[in-house]
Amino acid sequence: MTITQQIFYVVGFLFLFFTGQTLCHSKGLRLQPKNSAHSRHLPIKNMTQAQIAELQFMKWVRFVGRLKHSVFKPAKNKLYPSFTLTVAKHPGAGDFTSIQDAIDSLPFINLVRVAIKVHAGVYTEKVSIPPLKSFITIEGAGAEKTIVQWGDTAKTPGPKGQPMGTYSSATFAVNSPYFIAKNITFKNTTPVPAPGAVGKQAVAFRISADTAAFLGCRFLGAQDTLYDHLGRHYYKDCYIEGSVDFIFGNALSLFEGCHVHAIAQNVGALTAQGRSSILDDTGFSFVNCKVTGSGALYLGRAWGPFSRVVFAYTYMDNIIIPKGWYNWGDPNREMTVFYGQYKCTGPGASFAGRVSWSRELTDEEAKPFLSLSYIDGSEWIKL
Repeated sequence: MTITQQIFYVVGFLFLFFTGQTLCHSKGLRLQPKNSAHSRHLPIKNMTQAQIAELQFMKWVRFVGRLKHSVFKPAKNKLYPSFTLTVAKHPGAGDFTSIQDAIDSLPFINLVRVAIKVHAGVYTEKVSIPPLKSFITIEGAGAEKTIVQWGDTAKTPGPKGQPMGTYSSATFAVNSPYFIAKNITFKNTTPVPAPGAVGKQAVAFRISADTAAFLGCRFLGAQDTLYDHLGRHYYKDCYIEGSVDFIFGNALSLFEGCHVHAIAQNVGALTAQGRSSILDDTGFSFVNCKVTGSGALYLGRAWGPFSRVVFAYTYMDNIIIPKGWYNWGDPNREMTVFYGQYKCTGPGASFAGRVSWSRELTDEEAKPFLSLSYIDGSEWIKL
């Protein structure tokens, strides 16, 4: 490797480190100093934990509502491809016959937008995009025509013979920022597990990086279909299918116009959001979506003690369990989670039977969750 090449890679790494890998949302709660003028007027000692959590949330709502610009560093996305690669099932019809081969052909540090167009077909392969190969677009010929599939589960033996776990079971895993997927299906072929089965978590797609967008994609699986792990993500007009906790993780994500379909045999759960601290500004927001399917479905389970999920303007079929939410067997989480609905419709949307620790949102409470500003999308989504 020449000195010029070494300098190029070092500069590229520093660029990604300082501008790309923003893995947590910075609109966190601004805690007041103990002696501030504002804190002196708050009788914190006489407030319950629930009242304090509500107070902190409304301070965050007012903070977001006053923003005229993002509090993130500018997200310098690159939307137009510098070059395009093609993948086709038949040799000679494209540049590569597998998606992983196309990804492997890119430089160790990728600094330009690369479009990988995948022709129609079923691609039975396990795909992983490493952390420094940013700005990749995967585009299928149509979500029903281009399918990437694999069948690992959490108990599948890994390279060292030990169970690989949920994280590594993903059919398609993305670890780099500025990823875009269009019109393609990501599938885990593991059948719907029987109730109470162990080790059947089977991820179809895992996104573990910031600033990712998904347009017209399908995510097919059963338990743990979509691992929405870390970062800011945008799902537009996608179809997501599963049985238990089939949208889970601790990302900050907006699902807009998506169809969420349950295939639970008995009881299932749509979300398992993993927010672990009141300072984590993460959560899932579903806006103008549709929830259908089979079985009896919880809207969410409190995987994290500060789990946050909101459904707004969403149609809910009659599969929704009236209580709506489950505390993961820990009553203490009822004091710290944030679960809300706003102007939802359908036979499963009635708030009358919901647990007392969920809420029907006011206009003010719902406002931060309803637009791209929730994920600072105006900076990096120009699709």
